[in-house]
Amino acid sequence: MREILGDLGLFRDGRFALLFSARTLSMLGTAFAPVALAFGVLGLPGATATTLSVVLTAEALPMVLFMLFAGVLADRFPRQRVMMAGEWANALAFFALAAMLLSGWTPLWALASAAACSGVAIAVLYPALTGIIPEVVPPDRLQAGNALLGLGANVARMAGAVAGGATVVFVGGGWALVVSGVLFAVAGVLISLVRPTPLVAAAPLGAAEQKRNSVLKDLREGWREFSSRQWIWVVVAQFSILVMAVQAGHGVLGPLLAKESLGGPAAWSAFLAGEAIGTIAGVIVSMRVRPRRPILVGTLLCLPSALPYFLLGSGAPLWATVAGAFVLGVCFDVFGVLWTTTMQREIPPESLSRVSSYDALGSLMFGPVGLMLAGPAAALMGVHNALLACGGLVVLSTCAALLSPGVRGLRAPARLETVST
Repeated sequence: MREILGDLGLFRDGRFALLFSARTLSMLGTAFAPVALAFGVLGLPGATATTLSVVLTAEALPMVLFMLFAGVLADRFPRQRVMMAGEWANALAFFALAAMLLSGWTPLWALASAAACSGVAIAVLYPALTGIIPEVVPPDRLQAGNALLGLGANVARMAGAVAGGATVVFVGGGWALVVSGVLFAVAGVLISLVRPTPLVAAAPLGAAEQKRNSVLKDLREGWREFSSRQWIWVVVAQFSILVMAVQAGHGVLGPLLAKESLGGPAAWSAFLAGEAIGTIAGVIVSMRVRPRRPILVGTLLCLPSALPYFLLGSGAPLWATVAGAFVLGVCFDVFGVLWTTTMQREIPPESLSRVSSYDALGSLMFGPVGLMLAGPAAALMGVHNALLACGGLVVLSTCAALLSPGVRGLRAPARLETVST
């Protein structure tokens, strides 16, 4: 408990408090957005599921395609300014969507264009956030800083999902999108007040020549940093399969089973609530645990994350599947803190955002494949067997990653080990 109270002392640093507030508000706006956008679009005259699919795809595709370039931006320019630009671009995109829904002028191309701007803005934010944290948090407090930022984000996700739904019900999707835009705008203002300390590492080129580097050269340099560390590319390859399975289980198969035999939307909401509570509990764990081999421990924690899929697939009662979702939430949150902290300690500051963009792209690239295959898999083998297959993919991909010497052998700095694992 003393260590946790000491970690909370980070809030005495005004820079961290501002970053925490900005990140939490941004995640609150992000949690508002899906409900507001989905019901706002579906409420339009003549709108169909295809209409919503086009708008969501228009947001998702630029996010993936722009991710690597966003990493270059965040390594070339002050990360604070890159984050400000991302937050304010997101605010403008949602204000535009809100204006269209509220005015009734809603051509599909305009909705898709605004959604695409939001996708680019989201891509800009992720690599810059990973890189700015070491510029605000002392090296020996990085894990605590990442955990606290995760706590704010997790609470915001829970609150935003509930508040977003209520706002849509009482005032409509258009006004809910206005709320999202305001939250992003305020987050950008708070980021503008942060005064990070850039970590300048020695580089073989002068500053002027560095700025003349082509984007492709910057991407190649980021790829060298990424691919030269076995622990990174192995775990990212693991997560490309794991995320595919999780997307299939969470996005299609779980809700389908809940509708058929668990009790409908209320049952699936209970499952998701169990997972959300687990992520908050995971923050407490991640603030306390300091493993000697953080990547090994994080990878091992992926094994219990298969539990809810095995429980769902085997026909376990609802209370058991909710407990399994809680375990998944704890494990994923602790993994995320250990992973981000290790990257921030091991990757040179001038390359950190590019490496994190390769991490995000590689980890998420098969997620849409899981969504596309889930329906046919349920039709071919049944929803229970498809969920068991998702759990099997999680276990197999994790066991394959554990064969890597880089995953098993990477050690945290000795002075940072306070709890052995």
